[in-house]
Amino acid sequence: MSVDVCWDPAAEQPPARRAAYRSMIAVASGDQDSWLELFAGDAVVEDPVGPSMFDAEGKGHHGHDGIRAFWEATIANVERFQFTIRDSHAAGDEVANVGTITTYLPGGYRVDTDGVFVYRVREDGLIVSVRAFWETARAMATARQVEE
Repeated sequence: MSVDVCWDPAAEQPPARRAAYRSMIAVASGDQDSWLELFAGDAVVEDPVGPSMFDAEGKGHHGHDGIRAFWEATIANVERFQFTIRDSHAAGDEVANVGTITTYLPGGYRVDTDGVFVYRVREDGLIVSVRAFWETARAMATARQVEE
C-alpha cells in the first residue's frame, strides 16, 4: 500500500495539525496500530457527524474498542486512500482541515469525499475527538469505476 497524503505541513505546526497529519499517514499506510496509538483512551470518532451507515445512532465511536471497530467496518475495506487538504485552520487545541478524501474500493471504484475534518487534542498531543463533516449522498454521487 502506498502512502498518498497531498499536504506539506511545516516543521513547526500546532499539535492538532500534527496529530491530523499523523492520522492521515497511518490511515493511508493501513497501519491500524499506529492509528489507534494516536488516540486518548476516551476519544470519540464521529465520521461522519450524525447518524450514518457507520453509526446508526449518530453518537460516535468511543474509546479504543469503538475506534478499532470503526476501522474494521470502514477503513479496512478501502484499498487505497488519498488525502488532499486544501486548507487548514488551527485554533487552540483543534484544527479544521478542508479537503477531499479519495477512497479506492474493491472492484475498481473510486469515491471522493469532500468535507471539513476537525481534530481536537489534549495537552500531550493525543487525539480526543475527530469530527468529520461530510454528506453521504454527495460522496456517493462521485462513485465511479476507474481503470487501474
